[in-house]
Amino acid sequence: MRSIQIPTPGGPLHALRFGPAESHDGKVVLAAHGITASAMSFVAVARALPADWALVAVDLRGRGQSAALPGPFGMDQHAEDLVAVAGQVGGPVVLCGQSMGAYAALRAAARRPDLVTRLVLIDGGLPLPVPAGVDPAAVLEATVGPAVARLRMTFPSEQAYVDFFRNHPALATSWNDDLTAYVRYDATGEPGSVRSRVNPEAVAADGRDLLTTSASFGADLCALRPPAHLLYAPLGMLGQEPGMLPQPLVDQWTRRSALTARLVPGCNHYTILTEPAAVAQVAQALTDSPIGT
Repeated sequence: MRSIQIPTPGGPLHALRFGPAESHDGKVVLAAHGITASAMSFVAVARALPADWALVAVDLRGRGQSAALPGPFGMDQHAEDLVAVAGQVGGPVVLCGQSMGAYAALRAAARRPDLVTRLVLIDGGLPLPVPAGVDPAAVLEATVGPAVARLRMTFPSEQAYVDFFRNHPALATSWNDDLTAYVRYDATGEPGSVRSRVNPEAVAADGRDLLTTSASFGADLCALRPPAHLLYAPLGMLGQEPGMLPQPLVDQWTRRSALTARLVPGCNHYTILTEPAAVAQVAQALTDSPIGT
Protein backbone atom coordinates (compact mmCIF):
# COMPACT_ATOMS: atom_id res chain seq x y z
CA MET A 1 0.00 0.00 0.00
CA ARG A 2 1.47 3.33 -1.10
CA SER A 3 0.18 6.89 -0.82
CA ILE A 4 -0.07 8.96 -3.98
CA GLN A 5 -1.06 12.57 -4.53
CA ILE A 6 -3.02 13.84 -7.53
CA PRO A 7 -3.04 17.58 -8.33
CA THR A 8 -6.52 19.11 -8.38
CA PRO A 9 -7.97 22.62 -8.00
CA GLY A 10 -7.70 23.45 -4.31
CA GLY A 11 -4.81 21.11 -3.59
CA PRO A 12 -3.67 17.49 -3.89
CA LEU A 13 -6.16 14.65 -3.74
CA HIS A 14 -4.91 11.66 -1.78
CA ALA A 15 -5.20 8.04 -2.87
CA LEU A 16 -3.86 4.64 -1.84
CA ARG A 17 -2.35 2.31 -4.41
CA PHE A 18 -2.42 -1.43 -3.73
CA GLY A 19 -0.58 -4.02 -5.79
CA PRO A 20 2.20 -3.49 -8.35
CA ALA A 21 3.66 -0.01 -8.77
CA GLU A 22 3.14 -0.30 -12.51
CA SER A 23 0.37 -2.21 -14.24
CA HIS A 24 -0.22 -2.87 -17.91
CA ASP A 25 -2.97 -4.18 -20.18
CA GLY A 26 -5.63 -2.19 -18.35
CA LYS A 27 -5.18 -4.09 -15.08
CA VAL A 28 -5.83 -1.08 -12.85
CA VAL A 29 -8.98 -0.59 -10.77
CA LEU A 30 -9.89 2.94 -9.69
CA ALA A 31 -12.23 2.87 -6.69
CA ALA A 32 -14.43 5.50 -5.02
CA HIS A 33 -15.87 5.02 -1.52
CA GLY A 34 -19.11 5.90 0.26
CA ILE A 35 -20.34 9.18 1.68
CA THR A 36 -18.57 9.05 5.07
CA ALA A 37 -15.91 6.46 4.20
CA SER A 38 -12.34 6.51 2.86
CA ALA A 39 -9.92 4.74 0.56
CA MET A 40 -9.48 2.08 3.26
CA SER A 41 -12.90 0.69 2.33
CA PHE A 42 -11.24 -1.30 -0.45
CA VAL A 43 -8.44 -3.08 1.42
CA ALA A 44 -10.09 -6.51 1.25
CA VAL A 45 -11.02 -6.05 -2.41
CA ALA A 46 -7.44 -5.08 -3.28
CA ARG A 47 -6.16 -8.20 -1.52
CA ALA A 48 -8.55 -10.39 -3.51
CA LEU A 49 -7.37 -9.17 -6.91
CA PRO A 50 -4.86 -11.20 -8.96
CA ALA A 51 -1.23 -10.35 -8.21
CA ASP A 52 -0.73 -8.49 -11.49
CA TRP A 53 -3.64 -6.12 -10.85
CA ALA A 54 -3.39 -2.80 -9.03
CA LEU A 55 -6.17 -0.99 -7.19
CA VAL A 56 -6.07 2.78 -6.64
CA ALA A 57 -8.57 3.84 -3.97
CA VAL A 58 -9.27 7.56 -3.69
CA ASP A 59 -9.89 9.56 -0.54
CA LEU A 60 -12.67 11.65 -2.01
CA ARG A 61 -12.65 15.39 -1.41
CA GLY A 62 -13.60 16.03 2.23
CA ARG A 63 -12.64 12.54 3.46
CA GLY A 64 -9.59 10.65 4.67
CA GLN A 65 -6.31 12.33 3.82
CA SER A 66 -8.23 14.57 1.39
CA ALA A 67 -10.41 15.94 4.20
CA ALA A 68 -8.88 19.43 4.03
CA LEU A 69 -9.61 19.88 0.32
CA PRO A 70 -12.23 22.62 -0.16
CA GLY A 71 -15.45 22.47 -2.14
CA PRO A 72 -17.30 22.58 -4.31
CA PHE A 73 -18.51 19.11 -3.46
CA GLY A 74 -21.14 17.07 -5.28
CA MET A 75 -20.95 14.33 -7.88
CA ASP A 76 -19.74 16.59 -10.69
CA GLN A 77 -16.68 17.56 -8.67
CA HIS A 78 -15.99 14.01 -7.49
CA ALA A 79 -16.27 12.82 -11.10
CA GLU A 80 -13.74 15.45 -12.17
CA ASP A 81 -11.40 14.26 -9.44
CA LEU A 82 -11.75 10.63 -10.55
CA VAL A 83 -10.98 11.64 -14.13
CA ALA A 84 -7.83 13.39 -12.87
CA VAL A 85 -6.75 10.25 -11.02
CA ALA A 86 -7.42 8.04 -14.06
CA GLY A 87 -5.17 10.30 -16.10
CA GLN A 88 -2.49 10.21 -13.40
CA VAL A 89 -2.39 6.39 -13.27
CA GLY A 90 -2.29 6.06 -17.04
CA GLY A 91 -5.85 4.97 -17.76
CA PRO A 92 -8.01 3.56 -19.15
CA VAL A 93 -9.08 1.89 -15.91
CA VAL A 94 -11.74 -0.37 -14.51
CA LEU A 95 -13.78 2.14 -12.56
CA CYS A 96 -15.84 1.20 -9.51
CA GLY A 97 -17.63 2.90 -6.69
CA GLN A 98 -19.52 1.82 -3.61
CA SER A 99 -22.60 3.66 -2.28
CA MET A 100 -22.07 7.39 -2.99
CA GLY A 101 -18.86 6.54 -4.80
CA ALA A 102 -20.93 4.60 -7.34
CA TYR A 103 -22.68 7.82 -8.36
CA ALA A 104 -19.38 9.65 -8.73
CA ALA A 105 -17.96 6.76 -10.76
CA LEU A 106 -21.08 6.65 -12.94
CA ARG A 107 -20.81 10.37 -13.66
CA ALA A 108 -17.09 10.04 -14.50
CA ALA A 109 -17.73 7.10 -16.84
CA ALA A 110 -20.55 8.94 -18.60
CA ARG A 111 -18.41 12.02 -19.18
CA ARG A 112 -15.10 10.33 -20.05
CA PRO A 113 -15.86 6.88 -21.47
CA ASP A 114 -12.44 6.88 -23.14
CA LEU A 115 -10.85 6.47 -19.71
CA VAL A 116 -13.04 3.54 -18.58
CA THR A 117 -12.94 -0.05 -19.82
CA ARG A 118 -15.62 -1.27 -17.42
CA LEU A 119 -17.80 0.28 -14.74
CA VAL A 120 -18.74 -1.66 -11.60
CA LEU A 121 -21.33 -0.13 -9.29
CA ILE A 122 -21.43 -1.56 -5.76
CA ASP A 123 -24.72 -1.04 -3.90
CA GLY A 124 -25.23 2.38 -5.42
CA GLY A 125 -25.49 4.35 -8.63
CA LEU A 126 -29.22 3.95 -9.28
CA PRO A 127 -31.44 7.05 -9.11
CA LEU A 128 -33.11 7.14 -5.70
CA PRO A 129 -36.70 8.29 -6.10
CA VAL A 130 -37.82 11.04 -3.74
CA PRO A 131 -41.62 10.97 -3.30
CA ALA A 132 -43.44 14.06 -4.52
CA GLY A 133 -43.94 16.63 -1.80
CA VAL A 134 -41.29 15.18 0.48
CA ASP A 135 -38.60 17.59 1.65
CA PRO A 136 -35.19 16.29 0.48
CA ALA A 137 -33.73 17.55 3.77
CA ALA A 138 -36.03 15.16 5.66
CA VAL A 139 -34.96 12.27 3.45
CA LEU A 140 -31.33 13.20 3.99
CA GLU A 141 -31.78 13.27 7.75
CA ALA A 142 -33.49 9.88 7.72
CA THR A 143 -30.78 8.23 5.63
CA VAL A 144 -27.43 9.77 6.56
CA GLY A 145 -28.44 11.77 9.63
CA PRO A 146 -26.97 9.25 12.10
CA ALA A 147 -23.69 9.19 10.16
CA VAL A 148 -23.47 12.99 10.15
CA ALA A 149 -24.16 13.02 13.90
CA ARG A 150 -21.24 10.65 14.42
CA LEU A 151 -18.94 13.04 12.57
CA ARG A 152 -19.58 15.66 15.24
CA MET A 153 -18.92 13.32 18.16
CA THR A 154 -15.66 13.10 20.08
CA PHE A 155 -14.17 10.09 21.85
CA PRO A 156 -11.68 9.73 24.70
CA SER A 157 -9.28 7.60 22.64
CA GLU A 158 -8.76 5.98 19.27
CA GLN A 159 -9.68 2.64 20.82
CA ALA A 160 -12.96 4.10 22.07
CA TYR A 161 -13.70 5.18 18.52
CA VAL A 162 -12.99 1.64 17.28
CA ASP A 163 -15.25 0.22 19.99
CA PHE A 164 -18.04 2.58 18.93
CA PHE A 165 -17.88 1.17 15.39
CA ARG A 166 -17.74 -2.40 16.66
CA ASN A 167 -21.23 -1.94 18.11
CA HIS A 168 -22.73 -0.91 14.76
CA PRO A 169 -25.57 -3.35 13.95
CA ALA A 170 -24.31 -3.90 10.40
CA LEU A 171 -20.73 -4.60 11.49
CA ALA A 172 -20.80 -6.20 14.95
CA THR A 173 -21.06 -9.81 13.79
CA SER A 174 -18.53 -9.38 10.96
CA TRP A 175 -15.76 -7.41 12.66
CA ASN A 176 -12.21 -8.05 11.48
CA ASP A 177 -8.76 -6.46 11.34
CA ASP A 178 -9.54 -4.62 8.10
CA LEU A 179 -12.40 -2.79 9.80
CA THR A 180 -10.17 -1.89 12.73
CA ALA A 181 -7.60 -0.44 10.31
CA TYR A 182 -10.38 1.42 8.49
CA VAL A 183 -11.56 3.11 11.69
CA ARG A 184 -8.04 3.99 12.84
CA TYR A 185 -7.35 5.59 9.46
CA ASP A 186 -10.44 7.78 9.92
CA ALA A 187 -9.57 8.84 13.47
CA THR A 188 -7.91 12.17 14.16
CA GLY A 189 -7.37 14.45 17.15
CA GLU A 190 -5.64 14.26 20.49
CA PRO A 191 -6.59 11.89 23.34
CA GLY A 192 -9.78 13.17 24.89
CA SER A 193 -11.07 14.63 21.62
CA VAL A 194 -10.64 11.93 18.99
CA ARG A 195 -13.09 12.29 16.10
CA SER A 196 -13.65 11.40 12.47
CA ARG A 197 -11.56 13.35 9.99
CA VAL A 198 -14.52 13.52 7.53
CA ASN A 199 -15.80 17.02 6.76
CA PRO A 200 -19.52 17.14 7.75
CA GLU A 201 -20.16 19.97 5.29
CA ALA A 202 -18.94 17.76 2.44
CA VAL A 203 -21.28 14.97 3.52
CA ALA A 204 -24.27 17.30 3.73
CA ALA A 205 -23.54 18.86 0.34
CA ASP A 206 -23.05 15.48 -1.33
CA GLY A 207 -26.23 14.09 0.22
CA ARG A 208 -28.28 17.02 -1.07
CA ASP A 209 -26.74 16.61 -4.50
CA LEU A 210 -27.65 12.92 -4.66
CA LEU A 211 -31.28 13.65 -3.83
CA THR A 212 -31.92 16.83 -5.78
CA THR A 213 -30.23 15.70 -9.01
CA SER A 214 -31.41 12.09 -8.94
CA ALA A 215 -32.84 12.14 -12.48
CA SER A 216 -29.43 13.03 -13.92
CA PHE A 217 -28.05 9.65 -12.84
CA GLY A 218 -30.74 7.92 -14.86
CA ALA A 219 -29.63 9.91 -17.89
CA ASP A 220 -26.04 8.86 -17.22
CA LEU A 221 -27.03 5.20 -17.02
CA CYS A 222 -28.94 5.31 -20.29
CA ALA A 223 -26.10 7.08 -22.12
CA LEU A 224 -23.24 4.88 -20.84
CA ARG A 225 -20.82 3.48 -23.41
CA PRO A 226 -18.52 1.26 -21.27
CA PRO A 227 -19.99 -2.04 -20.03
CA ALA A 228 -21.67 -1.42 -16.68
CA HIS A 229 -22.42 -3.91 -13.92
CA LEU A 230 -24.16 -3.60 -10.58
CA LEU A 231 -23.49 -5.71 -7.49
CA TYR A 232 -26.04 -5.12 -4.75
CA ALA A 233 -26.61 -6.31 -1.20
CA PRO A 234 -29.81 -7.81 0.21
CA LEU A 235 -29.41 -5.89 3.50
CA GLY A 236 -29.12 -2.17 4.19
CA MET A 237 -27.05 0.22 6.29
CA LEU A 238 -28.27 -1.24 9.58
CA GLY A 239 -28.11 -4.83 8.42
CA GLN A 240 -31.85 -4.80 7.75
CA GLU A 241 -34.15 -5.73 4.88
CA PRO A 242 -34.64 -4.40 2.30
CA GLY A 243 -31.25 -3.34 1.01
CA MET A 244 -30.33 0.11 -0.24
CA LEU A 245 -31.41 -0.89 -3.75
CA PRO A 246 -34.71 -2.79 -3.58
CA GLN A 247 -35.30 -5.39 -6.29
CA PRO A 248 -38.00 -3.39 -8.14
CA LEU A 249 -35.57 -0.48 -8.50
CA VAL A 250 -32.83 -2.78 -9.81
CA ASP A 251 -35.27 -4.38 -12.26
CA GLN A 252 -36.40 -0.97 -13.48
CA TRP A 253 -32.89 0.13 -14.42
CA THR A 254 -31.73 -3.15 -15.91
CA ARG A 255 -34.75 -2.85 -18.24
CA ARG A 256 -34.18 0.81 -19.08
CA SER A 257 -30.42 0.68 -19.63
CA ALA A 258 -27.64 -1.72 -20.63
CA LEU A 259 -26.77 -2.25 -16.96
CA THR A 260 -26.43 -5.85 -15.78
CA ALA A 261 -26.91 -6.74 -12.13
CA ARG A 262 -26.18 -9.46 -9.60
CA LEU A 263 -27.43 -9.84 -6.04
CA VAL A 264 -24.58 -10.71 -3.66
CA PRO A 265 -26.06 -12.90 -0.90
CA GLY A 266 -25.08 -12.87 2.74
CA CYS A 267 -23.96 -9.26 3.06
CA ASN A 268 -25.17 -5.75 3.82
CA HIS A 269 -24.40 -2.30 2.46
CA TYR A 270 -21.00 -2.28 4.20
CA THR A 271 -19.93 -5.92 4.38
CA ILE A 272 -20.22 -6.32 0.61
CA LEU A 273 -16.66 -4.92 0.76
CA THR A 274 -15.45 -6.95 3.75
CA GLU A 275 -17.11 -10.41 3.85
CA PRO A 276 -14.81 -12.89 2.03
CA ALA A 277 -17.53 -14.44 -0.13
CA ALA A 278 -18.87 -11.04 -1.16
CA VAL A 279 -15.39 -9.65 -1.77
CA ALA A 280 -14.65 -12.58 -4.08
CA GLN A 281 -17.65 -11.65 -6.21
CA VAL A 282 -16.56 -8.01 -6.31
CA ALA A 283 -13.06 -9.02 -7.40
CA GLN A 284 -14.51 -11.26 -10.11
CA ALA A 285 -16.67 -8.46 -11.47
CA LEU A 286 -13.67 -6.13 -11.58
CA THR A 287 -11.31 -8.49 -13.38
CA ASP A 288 -13.40 -10.96 -15.41
CA SER A 289 -15.36 -10.59 -18.61
CA PRO A 290 -18.74 -8.82 -18.18
CA ILE A 291 -21.11 -10.63 -15.86
CA GLY A 292 -24.73 -11.21 -16.70
CA THR A 293 -27.91 -10.93 -14.72
